[in-house]
Amino acid sequence: MAGEPFQSFGLATPPAPNVISAGDGIALLKQRKAKKGALLAYGNGRSYGDSCQNEAGTLVDMRPLARIRAFNAETGVIEAESGALLSDIIAHAAPYGFFPAVVPGTQFVTLGGAIANDVHGKNHHRRGTFGCHVESLTLLRSDGQTYHCSATDNAWLFGATIGGMGLTGLIVSASIRLMRVPSLDIVETATPFRNLGEFFELAEAADMANEYAVAWIDQLAGGHRSGRGLLFTGNHAEHGSHAAWQAGGRFSVPFQPPFNVLNRPFLTVFNAVYRWKKGRSTAPRHVGYQGFFFPLDGVGNWNRLYGPNGLFQHQSVVPENVARQVVPALLAAAKRTGQGSFLTVLKRFGTVRSPALLSFPRPGFTLTLDFPNRGQATLALLKELDRITVEAGGAVNPYKDARMGADIFAASFPKWHRLEAIRDPAFMSSFWARTAKQLEEQGDATQAAE
Repeated sequence: MAGEPFQSFGLATPPAPNVISAGDGIALLKQRKAKKGALLAYGNGRSYGDSCQNEAGTLVDMRPLARIRAFNAETGVIEAESGALLSDIIAHAAPYGFFPAVVPGTQFVTLGGAIANDVHGKNHHRRGTFGCHVESLTLLRSDGQTYHCSATDNAWLFGATIGGMGLTGLIVSASIRLMRVPSLDIVETATPFRNLGEFFELAEAADMANEYAVAWIDQLAGGHRSGRGLLFTGNHAEHGSHAAWQAGGRFSVPFQPPFNVLNRPFLTVFNAVYRWKKGRSTAPRHVGYQGFFFPLDGVGNWNRLYGPNGLFQHQSVVPENVARQVVPALLAAAKRTGQGSFLTVLKRFGTVRSPALLSFPRPGFTLTLDFPNRGQATLALLKELDRITVEAGGAVNPYKDARMGADIFAASFPKWHRLEAIRDPAFMSSFWARTAKQLEEQGDATQAAE
């Protein structure tokens, strides 16, 4: 696993002090011996923030619980234990012509993690979130009971567990519905745009015509080049490979550099080369699914390049009617501080609703920025990005966060208290402790004062 053992992928938060095996965690729950706030499931450590950490408690390592239990080659429904990686599911189903309907930017996330974070991909406009394709799940809670959950069976737990950040109990296994595809290969088209105005003109038509659409922004470009980038669209090739292959072994960052390698001079050169290489031809081209969906999976431990202090990722979503003003404002705020984002991604969310009680994607445009952790300067920038986002009626992604305030979480997710009401009392995360629990304590204090 990348980074320190049982640490978030952003490497900006301390590693977990206490870890137990999945077997021990299951035994503790079945015996009803789990203490209040003591546990949290840990998948493969690909969360950027502290939603996968429980600083005051114990993590349950779910990775050994990784069997694929059943697969229906006619319907594409696959059942697996929650520690199975998406890469395992892809490898199992690909020869039969199936692929996950929704994948995030890495295939090295666990099934349980994908559900708990209700991850999204490049085709939200067509398929919604990962949770839209969960048929059922098995949940173990601290009352010692195992719950079979679906849209019709324990539906209250089903909706709360999808996107519930692992707080409703231990996801033991799940069944998901895969998508039939003609091949794993992608026909990709790269369309350059000179500014954000051009991107917004292209975005809706790109979504209507393609399964996948996402834009890369040259965040460092200034003057008349500000907001330039590339719009990538893609569809599964009618004729191509059905063979899955593992990435991650070709290149790797073998140790933690003592400084941030992804500095401004490097990013300036990288952006210029990337834009030239990817945008030199606008003709459709066949690409492998790994390069299209999971480009960074080919570089092991790439998060180490941000240096010993790690990175913060900021992802926001803003309503479509204000995006033309707000997205440039977010990019301008980062540029004013001189902090460059290695990966700057912009895409359009659609209207497909998730079954989740809490879910980040909603109609509008979502912008993702990655920043090296430079201490207070970076935290101040992120706070400003939060402010711009919520004042525009948008939301900040909690699943990737390591520092947002309780007020920002409440503004982004005003129904947070509904998850708190269903949360298993034995489960807690560092994120929930510093946001929802603070909000609850503030509410109790207000009531007491009245």
